[in-house]
Amino acid sequence: MIRINLLGVDRTKVRKAPAFDVGQQLTLLCSLILVAAALGIGWWYWTLNGQTTRVEAEIAAAQSEQARLASLLVEVTQFEAQRAQLQQRVQLIEQLRAGQSIPVQLLDHVSRSIPDMLWLTDLDQTGEALTIQGRTLALPAVSRLVGNLGESDLLLKPIDIVDTKVESATGPGTVDLISFTVRANIKKPEASKPVVAAAPAVPAPGGRAGG
Repeated sequence: MIRINLLGVDRTKVRKAPAFDVGQQLTLLCSLILVAAALGIGWWYWTLNGQTTRVEAEIAAAQSEQARLASLLVEVTQFEAQRAQLQQRVQLIEQLRAGQSIPVQLLDHVSRSIPDMLWLTDLDQTGEALTIQGRTLALPAVSRLVGNLGESDLLLKPIDIVDTKVESATGPGTVDLISFTVRANIKKPEASKPVVAAAPAVPAPGGRAGG
């Protein structure tokens, strides 16, 4: 049979688009969701890892700064104790200049007996009793003070620690102080023995002194 195209134009062949059934569409959709989820989890893990590294670096820096500040606090505390000790020695010298009845040698010995981390607040003599009051950062410093005082012959032994009390400090960066009271007795000066003058020799008969 012979076909004749009356339109005079060749028909264009229409290509049919590939058809996907419902199962293939669901599979493709699930695959895209899985890929997107994997990318999201990967990005979240990378971000979280970066934040963890940054936080660890900040913690290390904070710990280093804390250690540095702690060492500075110790140095400041020691400096304050030394400054207070020097001020106490100056006060002792001023007391001496003001004409206190405490002997000069005893004041000098007390001043030299003050250990580190300890300073005096009051020094009083009543008769032969000597009362020393002060503060310290460590209780063993009071024992060292008593030991140092006992090395002088100007004071009688034993030297007693009468009282110790912890004074709680308030405010950041402060430390507790220990107030104390030490008592000792001043040794009486030995009375000088009277010098007995030798009796003059009586000349013996004949003009010679008796032997």
